[in-house]
Amino acid sequence: MAGASQQGGFAFDLCKRNEFFEAKGVKHPGFTKTGTTIAGIIFKDGVVLGADTRSTAGTTVADKNCEKIHYIAPNIYCCGAGTAADTENVTGMVASQLELHRYATGAQSRVVTAMTLLKGHLFKYQGHVSAALVLGGVDFRGPHLFTVYPHGSTDSLPYCTMGSGSLNAMAVFESGYKDDLTREEAMDLVARAIRSGIMNDLGSGSNVDLCIITKDGVEYLRNHEYLQAKTYERQFPQKFASGSVPVVRERIYDIKKVVTVVEGEPMDMEA
Repeated sequence: MAGASQQGGFAFDLCKRNEFFEAKGVKHPGFTKTGTTIAGIIFKDGVVLGADTRSTAGTTVADKNCEKIHYIAPNIYCCGAGTAADTENVTGMVASQLELHRYATGAQSRVVTAMTLLKGHLFKYQGHVSAALVLGGVDFRGPHLFTVYPHGSTDSLPYCTMGSGSLNAMAVFESGYKDDLTREEAMDLVARAIRSGIMNDLGSGSNVDLCIITKDGVEYLRNHEYLQAKTYERQFPQKFASGSVPVVRERIYDIKKVVTVVEGEPMDMEA
């Protein structure tokens, strides 16, 4: 219909074309999924977030040390499970919106504001944006922890897990959680929960990242536990001992004879 307004969201015009190609044996390119064990817990003075560092493309490990804890605001961070591109771009979009909001208001970002932006965006796409998130932060109302599901539903909980290894991590939380955990106790419990996912879930693996958020600031512990270190580290740039490589030909140039330096007038930089 001429003059009809364009509707937002995904377009499914090419579904029949894709089905035709699939019937002919043409495979569509895949995408990277993060398998994932992510978790968060509220302790006496703030929030601890944790994540593994494996991303997978089907049955292949695409990245052994990716980052799944994303920056949202100086006092808010977010763990992402699902499709890597979706989690990175959704969290980046909300981080940009919150930064503009801070410039406009001069006030600290609230965790519930980030949660509302995330759930509104995901609900609009009805689960087609594959981002399952654990959002944590500390604002003037204290520490907050939310789960945001791909369809846009949310929960506010004292501890939570998401991802393919979430059941393993939740078993650790259920057995070890108590009120008024200290910072060290919370860090140890989250690290054990992520480690449980790494050891028992094929979609999770490699190392443990932690992020501790309090009213005083954020401590991002990249590779807090380095569980699967490389057996070989290449030295770069490689250094070869003198004489280890035969000299086939040698030619020496005198730069002063080849290059002539001429001084010119200084440029006028004023407009």
